[in-house]
Amino acid sequence: MHINSTQKPKIVAIGGGTGTSTIISGLATYPAELTAIVSMADSGGSTGRLRDEFGFQPVGDVRQSLVALVHEKQKEWIRKILLYRFSKGNGLQGHNLGNLLLTALQDMTGSTARSLEIIEETFHLQGKVLPITEDNVQLQTTFTDGSTVMGEDYFNTHSVYAKRINSISLVPSAHIFRPAFEAIEHADCVVIGPGDYYASLLATLCVDGVKEAFGATTAKIIFVVNLMTTVNQTRGMPASAHIQGIEKAIGRKIDLAICNTGKIPANLLAHYAQNDEFPVEIDTISCSTIAEDYVLSVPVHEHTGDVLERSYLRHDPTRIAQAIWRSL
Repeated sequence: MHINSTQKPKIVAIGGGTGTSTIISGLATYPAELTAIVSMADSGGSTGRLRDEFGFQPVGDVRQSLVALVHEKQKEWIRKILLYRFSKGNGLQGHNLGNLLLTALQDMTGSTARSLEIIEETFHLQGKVLPITEDNVQLQTTFTDGSTVMGEDYFNTHSVYAKRINSISLVPSAHIFRPAFEAIEHADCVVIGPGDYYASLLATLCVDGVKEAFGATTAKIIFVVNLMTTVNQTRGMPASAHIQGIEKAIGRKIDLAICNTGKIPANLLAHYAQNDEFPVEIDTISCSTIAEDYVLSVPVHEHTGDVLERSYLRHDPTRIAQAIWRSL
């Protein structure tokens, strides 16, 4: 793909909360038109409580991408507002202020997409965050033994006794949000991942119309392979299996895979190994590959009041963005 030096490339990042926000935050300093397209299947933590109480679409994942668009120092308080989590208070403990703000806007406007537009306009954010669908859905997981479970929050519990997954689907079936379709269609580059393979990536890509959007685009498709397997989603899956699953979901080949070959600290490897989770094996991959050190040097720690168990490892947003930009 060749980008004219006078034009800003249109880059779309697709996935869930943490992974997509990593891509957006890394690319936010580059001269690009950025769009995050985010899963609407989240049902854990503060987001899950708000969904249960108000019945709106989940806001936690889209909030993280909004935060990623805040990169100027003069907007640091906007970042703090969107990230602030209450550590005490009856009914407030564990809630995120940004989630509450977005939920209030959903209540006022009746639309998740309009709520995001208001945040972007009010805070003068450079970029867009779009829901993959405006349908209010839940993630249904079907296991190889035929049993099912409803809700994305199932994946927040890591157990070595987790069942093998056969497939996932959305209930009710969802249709792609038209602006999300158009963003993919007109993109110069689409970045998928990193993120939870089933709970974030396939939960986004299984929406009706996504495969057609990928069929209509001439964009370069980049897949960022996860750093680690997860015991309840990708136990024992090498990079090639991740790629094959994503290609099946989008109906076309991936052009470039970005894989980590950097060293992960021994203490973190031991922590993950307790849950039968290990670095994703970089095996023989059918597409072009960039394999370098993409591990964020400082492990992520839990925030006070956060009820969810989160990953300690992250991709380095700066190095990932450099790899993406060089490939354009």
